[in-house]
Formats: sequence, structure tokens, C-alpha cells
Amino acid sequence: MSSNSLCGLFVYGTLKPGEKAFANFCEPFAIAAQPAQTLGRLYHLPLGYPAMTLEPGWVQGFLLTLSNADAIAAIDNFEEYYPDRPENSEYQRSLQTVYDLNQRSLVMAWVYTMSPEQVDSLGGLWLPQGYWTDTLTF
Repeated sequence: MSSNSLCGLFVYGTLKPGEKAFANFCEPFAIAAQPAQTLGRLYHLPLGYPAMTLEPGWVQGFLLTLSNADAIAAIDNFEEYYPDRPENSEYQRSLQTVYDLNQRSLVMAWVYTMSPEQVDSLGGLWLPQGYWTDTLTF
């Protein structure tokens, strides 16, 4: 991946516009933010942030277009994803199809996910509406 090429990232938690991590990790690189969704299931973790699994369902968030792929390295660090040591990572990062709000395919973009077993071990609470914000109360 060329470091000066545009890069798509689907965000559904603290990295979304308006949430606490967006300004530090995404805003400096984001040239576009579009409401979007992808296939998966969303959980609230007692740690105070969400996790997405690849189970059936829809997750709502934003498709960010980042100005360069270098932004991903800083976000990998924030998400505790280690490309050279995926087995030691909190999240995994993979390319997934992202859709608009009418379920029309947009692009392939990076998405951070967890395994259902890891979510369960962390006490994840399923969010059937597929939406998370820091202002939700549990």
C-alpha cells in the first residue's frame, strides 16, 4: 500500500466524528466522512467502547476517506492492532465491503473487529440496533 494513496476506514465507535478519539486520530487525515454501514454485530464493552464482530447483522458508522495510508499506523496503535503480531492484538483489521444507508455497496474499507469469543470474555453487551455512541447509558 502506497503511503500517499487515499485510504478508506469504516469507524463505529470512539473514532467516529463527534466521538472522543476522532479529533486526535482521524480528523487530521479525514478528507471525507459519510454515514455508512457494514455487515457485522456491534457490542458495548464494559471498558467504555464498542467492538464489532463478523456475526450476521448491520453496524452503523461512518466511512472515512483518509488522505494517506500512514494514518492507519497511528490508528492501529490506538486500536492495539499489531500487523506483525495479530495474535497479540486486541482488534483485528480487515478489508470489508461498506454500504450506504440504503444497503448499496460503496467501497472496500478497513474495519477493526473482534472475535465473538473475545467480546464474550470481555462481557460485551449486544446492541441490536447496531449503533454506539459515548452518550449511551448501560
